[in-house]
Amino acid sequence: MIASEQLATLSIDDVVLNRLIPAVMAAGEAIMKVKQAGFDVEQKSDHSPVTQADKAANAILLDALSQFYPEIDVISEEAEDSHRLASSQRYFLVDPLDGTKEFIRPDSKGNFTVNIGLVLDGQATGGIVYAPMRDMLFVGVANEASYLVHNQQCHLLDVDKPVASRPHNRTVALASRSHMDERTRSFLEQYQIKDVVSVGSSVKFGYLAMGEADIYPRFAPTCEWDTAAGEAVLRGAGGYVTDATGNPHRYGKPSWLNNPFIAYGRFPSS
Repeated sequence: MIASEQLATLSIDDVVLNRLIPAVMAAGEAIMKVKQAGFDVEQKSDHSPVTQADKAANAILLDALSQFYPEIDVISEEAEDSHRLASSQRYFLVDPLDGTKEFIRPDSKGNFTVNIGLVLDGQATGGIVYAPMRDMLFVGVANEASYLVHNQQCHLLDVDKPVASRPHNRTVALASRSHMDERTRSFLEQYQIKDVVSVGSSVKFGYLAMGEADIYPRFAPTCEWDTAAGEAVLRGAGGYVTDATGNPHRYGKPSWLNNPFIAYGRFPSS
């Protein structure tokens, strides 16, 4: 677990995110307790899976948000009443357990996260992504800075400066092993990208921000709470996200549903 004194080294100038880090970590602890103890899988009205881990993490996060920021709307995947809220100038997007399908898998490899994203004027501006099984905490403010805390060390992230060494003469794409589709395959063929890493949840945005991968094309459906936190982290590290036509990725869409998008690290859009 990440030590509390390590969190104090985060130099991001955003009190909103720093206040919420302990709650995100507590949600991660709750998720890991459920995973270790065993759990049942239920089906939501949209036939997607949900577990006690999703619910426990949601309760922790919503309690913290109501305590610190009662004036800001919160739209959470696991709070269906919130889905009926209208888009406002500033709001939080919460995914208490992003990658529930990965969480359920015995071979998940830690590809599930806790996400809180802050949206301002239709853009993802702040984000916390915590992968508890991987002991990786990402915190970012778009166009300012992003950090990774891992193994008691804090790294300033830059898409052009990989955290770990990797070859610079090849492009690495990310894809979800649960949502690989024909449009994604065609995109990879168009750009002659042969190195593809299958990763679940918003860990993909973290990999881009770390400089460990270059591009993440997503044509299968996603919701805004799936992407806001990760996008803010990526943008804080110098990356960016566009829609399929190259325009900036926007938030506040009907039913909180994303259109197809492409997330970029070092990979040029032209």
